[in-house]
Parts: sequence; structure tokens; C-alpha cells
Amino acid sequence: MPDILDYCKGRKAQTFKSGTVLIQEGGEEHKLFVLISGQVEIMRKDTQVSYVEEPGSMFGEMSCLLDMPYTATVKALSDVEAYVLDDAIGFLSSKPEIALEVASLLARRLYYTTSYLVDLQQQSAGRREDLDLVDKILAQLSQTPDEPKGKSR
Repeated sequence: MPDILDYCKGRKAQTFKSGTVLIQEGGEEHKLFVLISGQVEIMRKDTQVSYVEEPGSMFGEMSCLLDMPYTATVKALSDVEAYVLDDAIGFLSSKPEIALEVASLLARRLYYTTSYLVDLQQQSAGRREDLDLVDKILAQLSQTPDEPKGKSR
């Protein structure tokens, strides 16, 4: 399967200086970013949750797919080059291979998140308050999210 960067060929790349915020948590621009080069950090509520430098990595896909504000801040840790796609849904639906790539990415994230939460649950044995929180998170991961109010698909 071609790399996601292959599907971006012909599009204009943008450069961001180190320290630039590409995505602001809570923002509603619904742009999709595809990393070409550089390093970024993913922050949620002022806590770093990830560091990414792999070309072809995507940011902003959850916001675009779920039609909701960005759930994290993405900040350049070095000079970054990326494709910025204004019509994310059009891009994601333009070829089945792209949708499969995004599905695979999201499945990996869900797998690691669920594994982490199960580990937390096992480590919290005997501490009911901690288990209640982990149980709630695991239950939410296994449910289909409700449609946002006023939205129809």
C-alpha cells in the first residue's frame, strides 16, 4: 500500500518554525495535517501525551471525522514541514486506501489506549476509586459516541 505522503503529492506543503502551534486544543478549523518532516509534540490539557517525528503522521483527523473541536494541541518542536488539508473529508474519502490508512491509525491508537487502561485497572486492584474511573473510560471506549446535538449524518 502506498504511503499517505504519496497521496499528498502535488499539494502545497507549508513550513512552521519551531515553537509554532499547528493545532490548538478546542479549535474548530477542521484542518488535517500530514507531517513531511520535523518533530511535534501532542499536548492535552498542558500534558504531553505524545511526541511524533514519523513522516506521514496525521494530526486533526479526529476533529474532522467527528465534526468536533480539536482534542489536543500540536506544537512544533523543530522546524516542521507539513501538508495542511482544508478539505479533510474530501481528501479522506477520495480513495479507499486513504480511509484504510486512517482506520489502521485509529485502530492502533485504540489498541494502545485500551491496553494502557487495562494495565492501569490491573495495577489499581484494591483501590476502588481508581478502578471506578478506569471502568468508566473502558465503558466509554466500547460505546458508539452520541451524535452531537443538532448534527445529522
